[in-house]
Amino acid sequence: MTALLELEDVEARYGPVHVLHGISLAVEEGSVVTVLGPNGAGKTTTLRAISGIVRRSGSIRFAGRALNRLGPDGVARLGVAHVPEGRGTFSELTVAENLRLGAYTRRGSIQPELERVFSYFPWLAERRRQQAGTLSGGEQQMLALARAFVLRPRLLLVDEPSLGLAPVLVAELFRIVRELNEREGLTVLVVEQNAHLALQAADACYVLEAGRVVLAGTSEELQADDSVRRSYLGY
Repeated sequence: MTALLELEDVEARYGPVHVLHGISLAVEEGSVVTVLGPNGAGKTTTLRAISGIVRRSGSIRFAGRALNRLGPDGVARLGVAHVPEGRGTFSELTVAENLRLGAYTRRGSIQPELERVFSYFPWLAERRRQQAGTLSGGEQQMLALARAFVLRPRLLLVDEPSLGLAPVLVAELFRIVRELNEREGLTVLVVEQNAHLALQAADACYVLEAGRVVLAGTSEELQADDSVRRSYLGY
């Protein structure tokens, strides 16, 4: 398989605070890759660096093209969708209006794309006229994921999707992510605190600590690693 996304020696700061210290990783096309690590390890910043939300140095390449000088709009137009921590849905807008915002770069009718999204999230079709703010936290997370998928991105970045959700909703969310990967060929890079589900859904994994990659391998390799078992799997 070919790497769709490649980071090499990526550095990032928030003002004087140095957050990423030479991050290097690769995401193969058609794979699901998860990033684990304690709070403050730089996981969210890694996704923000890819999306162009924070200033960064080093090399970030997507489908062979350098992203370093692109901002969020430029990165999105290349086919990278980002579902940030906290969902980011618009509470005063309806479900359908939120989904249409996900297609802001699309010209012409997006109805065929909405119907495709509804095939993966059928309950959204039933609630398309409902205000997003009246949905549960889990439903809003599903809406954020669906909105990111409207434009058929090649790469989906997902930040802490299970945060604050009941276990049954977390399992359903990861089931949908894996289904989108298998049926649509969607490449996914997900930052996640639920290591059990993340490693079950992923093909490969990176572990970050203090802004550096300290472990990398296949999901099976990391599930067998003693330090991962102790720190993240609880056994």
